[in-house]
Amino acid sequence: MISFIIPSYNNLQHLKNVYTSIQKHEPQAEVVLLDDGSTDGTWEWIQQQDCIKFRSEQRVGHTILYDKGIELATNDIVGILHADMIVGPNYSKNLLKHLKPQTVVCATRIEPPLHPEGKEKIIRDFGMDFDTLDVNSFEEFVKDLQVVEGGTSRGMFAPWILYKEDFQAIGGHDPLFAPFPYEDSDIFQRWIMAGYELIQSRDSFVYHLTCRGHRWNDQVGQDDDYYKIVSQRAARNYLRKWGSWIKNDELQYPVINPKYNVGFVIKNCNLELLTALEPWCDRIYIEDEMQVITTHYIDVEQKNTSYDLTKRVLITGYNDPQGENDIVVEFDARRVTQQSFQIVQQLSEILKESGEVGEFELDIFKVTVHSLTEYQTELVVCKH
Repeated sequence: MISFIIPSYNNLQHLKNVYTSIQKHEPQAEVVLLDDGSTDGTWEWIQQQDCIKFRSEQRVGHTILYDKGIELATNDIVGILHADMIVGPNYSKNLLKHLKPQTVVCATRIEPPLHPEGKEKIIRDFGMDFDTLDVNSFEEFVKDLQVVEGGTSRGMFAPWILYKEDFQAIGGHDPLFAPFPYEDSDIFQRWIMAGYELIQSRDSFVYHLTCRGHRWNDQVGQDDDYYKIVSQRAARNYLRKWGSWIKNDELQYPVINPKYNVGFVIKNCNLELLTALEPWCDRIYIEDEMQVITTHYIDVEQKNTSYDLTKRVLITGYNDPQGENDIVVEFDARRVTQQSFQIVQQLSEILKESGEVGEFELDIFKVTVHSLTEYQTELVVCKH
Protein backbone atom coordinates (compact mmCIF):
# COMPACT_ATOMS: atom_id res chain seq x y z
CA MET A 1 0.00 0.00 0.00
CA ILE A 2 1.08 3.51 -0.79
CA SER A 3 0.13 6.95 0.59
CA PHE A 4 -0.06 9.91 -1.79
CA ILE A 5 0.72 13.33 -0.29
CA ILE A 6 -0.89 16.31 -2.06
CA PRO A 7 -0.66 19.88 -0.70
CA SER A 8 -2.70 22.56 -2.44
CA TYR A 9 -3.08 26.32 -2.32
CA ASN A 10 -6.10 27.81 -4.13
CA ASN A 11 -6.06 25.09 -6.77
CA LEU A 12 -9.38 23.41 -6.07
CA GLN A 13 -10.23 22.46 -9.65
CA HIS A 14 -6.78 20.95 -10.22
CA LEU A 15 -7.01 19.14 -6.88
CA LYS A 16 -10.34 17.62 -7.88
CA ASN A 17 -8.78 16.28 -11.08
CA VAL A 18 -5.80 14.61 -9.41
CA TYR A 19 -8.02 13.14 -6.72
CA THR A 20 -10.38 11.73 -9.37
CA SER A 21 -7.46 10.17 -11.26
CA ILE A 22 -6.24 8.47 -8.08
CA GLN A 23 -9.68 7.10 -7.33
CA LYS A 24 -9.83 5.70 -10.85
CA HIS A 25 -6.34 4.20 -11.17
CA GLU A 26 -5.20 3.79 -7.55
CA PRO A 27 -8.38 2.98 -5.58
CA GLN A 28 -6.49 1.12 -2.83
CA ALA A 29 -4.12 4.01 -2.14
CA GLU A 30 -4.31 6.23 0.90
CA VAL A 31 -4.58 9.93 0.05
CA VAL A 32 -3.40 12.75 2.30
CA LEU A 33 -4.80 16.13 1.24
CA LEU A 34 -3.33 19.25 2.82
CA ASP A 35 -4.86 22.70 2.44
CA ASP A 36 -2.27 25.48 2.55
CA GLY A 37 -4.55 28.24 3.82
CA SER A 38 -6.66 28.35 0.66
CA THR A 39 -9.53 30.79 0.19
CA ASP A 40 -11.21 29.11 -2.80
CA GLY A 41 -13.25 26.46 -0.97
CA THR A 42 -10.47 23.85 -0.97
CA TRP A 43 -10.84 22.98 2.72
CA GLU A 44 -14.60 22.69 2.51
CA TRP A 45 -14.21 20.24 -0.40
CA ILE A 46 -11.45 18.24 1.30
CA GLN A 47 -13.64 17.72 4.35
CA GLN A 48 -16.13 15.84 2.15
CA GLN A 49 -13.53 13.38 0.77
CA ASP A 50 -12.49 9.96 2.07
CA CYS A 51 -8.90 10.85 2.90
CA ILE A 52 -6.55 12.02 5.61
CA LYS A 53 -7.09 15.75 5.99
CA PHE A 54 -4.96 18.63 7.24
CA ARG A 55 -5.42 22.39 7.09
CA SER A 56 -2.92 25.14 7.75
CA GLU A 57 -4.68 28.33 8.77
CA GLN A 58 -2.04 30.38 6.95
CA ARG A 59 0.07 29.69 3.91
CA VAL A 60 3.25 27.80 4.89
CA GLY A 61 4.16 26.25 1.54
CA HIS A 62 4.63 22.73 0.24
CA THR A 63 8.13 22.43 1.74
CA ILE A 64 6.45 22.16 5.14
CA LEU A 65 3.28 20.38 4.04
CA TYR A 66 5.01 17.51 2.22
CA ASP A 67 6.66 16.59 5.50
CA LYS A 68 3.44 17.03 7.47
CA GLY A 69 1.60 14.80 5.03
CA ILE A 70 4.27 12.10 5.21
CA GLU A 71 4.10 12.30 9.00
CA LEU A 72 0.32 11.72 8.84
CA ALA A 73 0.55 8.86 6.32
CA THR A 74 -0.09 5.40 7.74
CA ASN A 75 1.58 3.32 5.01
CA ASP A 76 5.23 2.30 4.77
CA ILE A 77 5.53 3.73 1.25
CA VAL A 78 4.84 7.40 0.56
CA GLY A 79 4.80 9.50 -2.58
CA ILE A 80 4.18 13.12 -3.45
CA LEU A 81 2.00 14.50 -6.19
CA HIS A 82 1.48 18.07 -7.30
CA ALA A 83 -2.09 19.31 -7.30
CA ASP A 84 -1.75 20.10 -11.02
CA MET A 85 -0.98 16.49 -12.00
CA ILE A 86 -3.16 13.55 -12.92
CA VAL A 87 -1.93 9.97 -12.75
CA GLY A 88 -2.21 7.54 -15.63
CA PRO A 89 -3.00 3.80 -15.81
CA ASN A 90 -0.58 1.51 -13.93
CA TYR A 91 0.97 4.51 -12.22
CA SER A 92 2.03 2.97 -8.90
CA LYS A 93 2.45 -0.54 -10.31
CA ASN A 94 5.24 0.66 -12.59
CA LEU A 95 6.87 2.63 -9.78
CA LEU A 96 6.67 -0.06 -7.13
CA LYS A 97 8.36 -2.70 -9.27
CA HIS A 98 11.59 -0.68 -8.96
CA LEU A 99 11.28 0.27 -5.30
CA LYS A 100 13.48 -1.15 -2.58
CA PRO A 101 14.94 0.27 0.63
CA GLN A 102 17.14 3.35 0.13
CA THR A 103 15.71 3.89 -3.34
CA VAL A 104 13.64 6.78 -4.67
CA VAL A 105 11.59 6.16 -7.82
CA CYS A 106 10.07 8.94 -9.89
CA ALA A 107 7.53 8.83 -12.69
CA THR A 108 7.82 10.27 -16.19
CA ARG A 109 6.05 13.56 -16.78
CA ILE A 110 3.98 14.26 -19.86
CA GLU A 111 3.56 18.03 -20.22
CA PRO A 112 1.92 20.47 -22.61
CA PRO A 113 4.28 22.67 -24.66
CA LEU A 114 4.87 25.32 -22.00
CA HIS A 115 8.47 24.59 -21.02
CA PRO A 116 11.53 23.50 -23.04
CA GLU A 117 11.79 19.87 -24.07
CA GLY A 118 13.98 17.49 -22.09
CA LYS A 119 15.10 13.88 -22.25
CA GLU A 120 13.44 13.19 -18.91
CA LYS A 121 9.90 14.07 -20.07
CA ILE A 122 7.47 13.91 -22.97
CA ILE A 123 5.92 17.01 -24.54
CA ARG A 124 2.38 16.30 -25.65
CA ASP A 125 -0.69 18.51 -25.44
CA PHE A 126 -3.63 16.92 -23.61
CA GLY A 127 -4.95 20.26 -22.40
CA MET A 128 -3.46 23.50 -21.12
CA ASP A 129 -5.58 23.91 -17.99
CA PHE A 130 -7.89 22.04 -15.63
CA ASP A 131 -10.97 22.69 -17.76
CA THR A 132 -9.43 21.63 -21.08
CA LEU A 133 -7.92 18.30 -20.02
CA ASP A 134 -8.46 15.50 -22.53
CA VAL A 135 -8.21 12.72 -19.97
CA ASN A 136 -9.32 9.93 -22.29
CA SER A 137 -6.69 10.77 -24.92
CA PHE A 138 -4.01 10.99 -22.22
CA GLU A 139 -4.94 7.57 -20.85
CA GLU A 140 -4.99 5.96 -24.29
CA PHE A 141 -1.62 7.50 -25.10
CA VAL A 142 -0.19 6.11 -21.86
CA LYS A 143 -1.55 2.62 -22.51
CA ASP A 144 -0.08 2.55 -26.02
CA LEU A 145 3.25 3.90 -24.77
CA GLN A 146 3.48 1.30 -22.01
CA VAL A 147 3.41 -1.45 -24.64
CA VAL A 148 6.72 -0.27 -26.11
CA GLU A 149 8.25 1.73 -23.26
CA GLY A 150 9.75 0.26 -20.14
CA GLY A 151 12.87 0.12 -18.09
CA THR A 152 14.43 2.98 -16.20
CA SER A 153 16.83 5.87 -16.52
CA ARG A 154 18.76 7.90 -13.99
CA GLY A 155 16.90 11.06 -13.05
CA MET A 156 14.94 12.66 -10.24
CA PHE A 157 12.06 15.10 -9.97
CA ALA A 158 8.47 15.05 -8.76
CA PRO A 159 6.41 12.92 -8.54
CA TRP A 160 8.35 10.32 -6.56
CA ILE A 161 7.88 7.52 -4.05
CA LEU A 162 10.09 5.97 -1.37
CA TYR A 163 9.87 4.23 1.97
CA LYS A 164 8.66 6.54 4.71
CA GLU A 165 11.51 5.55 7.02
CA ASP A 166 14.05 6.48 4.33
CA PHE A 167 12.46 9.92 3.98
CA GLN A 168 12.54 10.47 7.70
CA ALA A 169 16.08 9.11 8.09
CA ILE A 170 17.59 12.22 6.49
CA GLY A 171 15.23 14.64 8.21
CA GLY A 172 12.83 15.27 5.35
CA HIS A 173 12.80 18.59 3.51
CA ASP A 174 14.84 21.47 4.86
CA PRO A 175 12.55 24.24 6.24
CA LEU A 176 15.28 26.67 5.19
CA PHE A 177 13.49 26.59 1.82
CA ALA A 178 9.98 27.18 3.12
CA PRO A 179 7.57 27.98 1.64
CA PHE A 180 9.31 26.96 -1.65
CA PRO A 181 11.16 26.43 -4.02
CA TYR A 182 14.50 24.54 -4.34
CA GLU A 183 13.61 22.22 -1.46
CA ASP A 184 13.48 19.50 -4.11
CA SER A 185 17.00 20.05 -5.46
CA ASP A 186 18.28 20.14 -1.89
CA ILE A 187 16.71 16.83 -0.87
CA PHE A 188 17.69 15.12 -4.16
CA GLN A 189 21.34 15.92 -3.47
CA ARG A 190 21.05 14.75 0.12
CA TRP A 191 19.52 11.45 -1.03
CA ILE A 192 22.45 10.87 -3.37
CA MET A 193 25.01 11.63 -0.69
CA ALA A 194 23.16 9.34 1.74
CA GLY A 195 23.75 6.50 -0.75
CA TYR A 196 20.17 6.26 -2.04
CA GLU A 197 19.58 5.09 -5.61
CA LEU A 198 17.53 7.51 -7.73
CA ILE A 199 15.52 5.90 -10.53
CA GLN A 200 13.11 7.18 -13.16
CA SER A 201 10.48 4.70 -14.28
CA ARG A 202 9.97 5.17 -18.01
CA ASP A 203 6.53 3.52 -18.07
CA SER A 204 4.85 5.25 -15.13
CA PHE A 205 3.23 8.49 -16.28
CA VAL A 206 1.57 11.63 -14.99
CA TYR A 207 0.15 14.51 -16.96
CA HIS A 208 1.59 17.67 -15.44
CA LEU A 209 0.12 21.07 -16.20
CA THR A 210 3.21 22.72 -14.57
CA CYS A 211 3.57 25.61 -12.13
CA ARG A 212 -0.12 25.90 -11.19
CA GLY A 213 0.40 25.00 -7.55
CA HIS A 214 2.56 27.94 -6.50
CA ARG A 215 3.84 29.97 -9.45
CA TRP A 216 1.09 30.57 -12.01
CA ASN A 217 -2.05 31.12 -10.00
CA ASP A 218 -3.72 33.93 -11.89
CA GLN A 219 -2.21 33.77 -15.36
CA VAL A 220 -0.31 30.95 -17.04
CA GLY A 221 3.26 31.93 -17.81
CA GLN A 222 3.34 34.97 -15.52
CA ASP A 223 5.03 34.66 -12.13
CA ASP A 224 3.07 36.20 -9.29
CA ASP A 225 4.75 38.63 -6.90
CA TYR A 226 4.72 36.21 -3.97
CA TYR A 227 6.58 33.60 -6.00
CA LYS A 228 9.21 36.12 -7.07
CA ILE A 229 9.90 37.13 -3.46
CA VAL A 230 10.11 33.65 -1.96
CA SER A 231 12.00 32.24 -4.95
CA GLN A 232 14.74 34.85 -4.60
CA ARG A 233 14.96 34.18 -0.86
CA ALA A 234 15.17 30.42 -1.34
CA ALA A 235 17.82 30.81 -4.05
CA ARG A 236 20.03 32.87 -1.75
CA ASN A 237 19.67 30.29 1.01
CA TYR A 238 20.49 27.49 -1.40
CA LEU A 239 23.76 29.25 -2.24
CA ARG A 240 24.57 29.79 1.43
CA LYS A 241 24.04 26.11 2.12
CA TRP A 242 25.70 24.50 -0.92
CA GLY A 243 28.15 27.19 -2.08
CA SER A 244 27.17 26.80 -5.75
CA TRP A 245 24.05 26.75 -7.89
CA ILE A 246 21.94 23.76 -8.96
CA LYS A 247 23.37 21.61 -11.71
CA ASN A 248 21.77 18.59 -13.41
CA ASP A 249 22.71 16.35 -16.33
CA GLU A 250 20.59 15.93 -19.44
CA LEU A 251 18.28 13.47 -17.64
CA GLN A 252 17.89 15.85 -14.70
CA TYR A 253 20.09 13.78 -12.41
CA PRO A 254 21.82 16.09 -9.88
CA VAL A 255 25.48 16.90 -10.37
CA ILE A 256 26.92 17.72 -6.95
CA ASN A 257 29.75 20.22 -6.69
CA PRO A 258 32.07 20.22 -3.66
CA LYS A 259 31.11 22.45 -0.74
CA TYR A 260 34.26 24.28 0.37
CA ASN A 261 34.83 26.65 3.29
CA VAL A 262 35.42 30.00 1.56
CA GLY A 263 36.00 33.50 2.87
CA PHE A 264 35.88 36.66 0.72
CA VAL A 265 38.07 39.61 1.77
CA ILE A 266 36.92 42.70 -0.13
CA LYS A 267 38.30 46.21 -0.36
CA ASN A 268 35.99 49.12 -1.20
CA CYS A 269 32.83 47.03 -0.89
CA ASN A 270 29.47 48.77 -1.12
CA LEU A 271 26.01 47.58 -0.11
CA GLU A 272 25.07 46.45 -3.62
CA LEU A 273 28.11 44.17 -3.94
CA LEU A 274 27.75 42.88 -0.39
CA THR A 275 24.17 41.87 -1.24
CA ALA A 276 25.27 40.13 -4.44
CA LEU A 277 28.30 38.32 -3.01
CA GLU A 278 27.43 37.30 0.56
CA PRO A 279 25.49 34.10 -0.30
CA TRP A 280 28.41 32.79 -2.41
CA CYS A 281 30.78 32.33 0.54
CA ASP A 282 30.85 31.26 4.19
CA ARG A 283 32.19 34.57 5.49
CA ILE A 284 32.67 37.96 3.89
CA TYR A 285 35.03 40.60 5.29
CA ILE A 286 34.64 44.27 4.31
CA GLU A 287 36.08 47.64 5.34
CA ASP A 288 33.32 49.22 7.41
CA GLU A 289 34.78 50.89 10.49
CA MET A 290 31.51 52.65 11.36
CA GLN A 291 29.54 49.41 10.67
CA VAL A 292 27.05 51.31 8.52
CA ILE A 293 26.97 48.87 5.58
CA THR A 294 27.11 45.68 7.66
CA THR A 295 24.45 46.80 10.13
CA HIS A 296 22.06 47.87 7.38
CA TYR A 297 22.58 44.67 5.42
CA ILE A 298 22.06 42.39 8.42
CA ASP A 299 18.99 44.32 9.59
CA VAL A 300 17.33 43.91 6.18
CA GLU A 301 18.50 40.42 5.21
CA GLN A 302 18.42 38.50 8.50
CA LYS A 303 14.64 37.99 8.31
CA ASN A 304 15.17 36.02 5.09
CA THR A 305 17.46 33.33 6.45
CA SER A 306 18.07 31.13 9.48
CA TYR A 307 21.83 31.58 9.03
CA ASP A 308 23.31 33.96 11.61
CA LEU A 309 24.53 36.80 9.42
CA THR A 310 26.55 38.34 12.25
CA LYS A 311 28.87 35.35 11.82
CA ARG A 312 28.95 35.66 8.03
CA VAL A 313 29.29 39.42 7.47
CA LEU A 314 32.38 40.70 9.27
CA ILE A 315 34.55 43.79 9.49
CA THR A 316 38.09 43.75 8.10
CA GLY A 317 40.63 43.31 10.83
CA TYR A 318 41.32 39.96 9.44
CA ASN A 319 44.69 38.53 10.47
CA ASP A 320 44.29 34.76 10.49
CA PRO A 321 42.77 33.56 7.20
CA GLN A 322 43.36 29.90 7.97
CA GLY A 323 41.69 30.19 11.35
CA GLU A 324 38.21 30.49 9.93
CA ASN A 325 38.54 29.79 6.21
CA ASP A 326 40.09 26.95 4.25
CA ILE A 327 40.08 29.15 1.15
CA VAL A 328 40.55 32.93 1.09
CA VAL A 329 39.59 35.04 -1.93
CA GLU A 330 40.83 38.65 -1.85
CA PHE A 331 39.84 41.37 -4.32
CA ASP A 332 38.92 45.02 -4.82
CA ALA A 333 35.21 45.61 -5.37
CA ARG A 334 35.97 48.47 -7.78
CA ARG A 335 37.39 45.92 -10.24
CA VAL A 336 34.41 43.57 -10.25
CA THR A 337 32.97 42.94 -13.71
CA GLN A 338 30.41 40.53 -15.08
CA GLN A 339 33.26 38.20 -16.00
CA SER A 340 34.68 38.24 -12.48
CA PHE A 341 31.24 37.59 -11.01
CA GLN A 342 30.92 34.56 -13.30
CA ILE A 343 34.17 33.27 -11.80
CA VAL A 344 32.64 33.62 -8.34
CA GLN A 345 29.69 31.52 -9.54
CA GLN A 346 32.05 28.84 -10.89
CA LEU A 347 34.55 28.92 -8.03
CA SER A 348 33.66 25.51 -6.62
CA GLU A 349 34.23 23.83 -9.98
CA ILE A 350 37.44 25.81 -10.58
CA LEU A 351 38.87 24.78 -7.21
CA LYS A 352 37.89 21.16 -7.74
CA GLU A 353 39.56 21.09 -11.14
CA SER A 354 42.77 22.71 -9.89
CA GLY A 355 43.05 20.43 -6.85
CA GLU A 356 45.99 22.45 -5.55
CA VAL A 357 46.85 23.97 -2.17
CA GLY A 358 48.72 27.28 -2.34
CA GLU A 359 48.30 30.77 -3.81
CA PHE A 360 47.33 31.80 -7.32
CA GLU A 361 45.92 34.76 -9.24
CA LEU A 362 42.62 34.40 -11.11
CA ASP A 363 41.26 37.43 -12.96
CA ILE A 364 40.93 40.10 -10.21
CA PHE A 365 41.20 37.56 -7.40
CA LYS A 366 44.08 36.51 -5.18
CA VAL A 367 43.16 32.99 -4.05
CA THR A 368 44.85 31.32 -1.08
CA VAL A 369 43.99 27.63 -0.65
CA HIS A 370 44.93 26.25 2.77
CA SER A 371 42.80 23.13 2.38
CA LEU A 372 40.40 21.59 -0.14
CA THR A 373 38.38 19.78 2.50
CA GLU A 374 34.85 19.11 1.22
CA TYR A 375 31.88 19.63 3.54
CA GLN A 376 28.86 18.57 1.47
CA THR A 377 28.44 15.28 3.37
CA GLU A 378 27.75 17.32 6.51
CA LEU A 379 24.57 18.57 4.81
CA VAL A 380 22.96 15.12 4.34
CA VAL A 381 20.79 15.06 7.46
CA CYS A 382 18.48 18.03 7.83
CA LYS A 383 18.66 19.39 11.36
CA HIS A 384 15.27 20.94 12.04
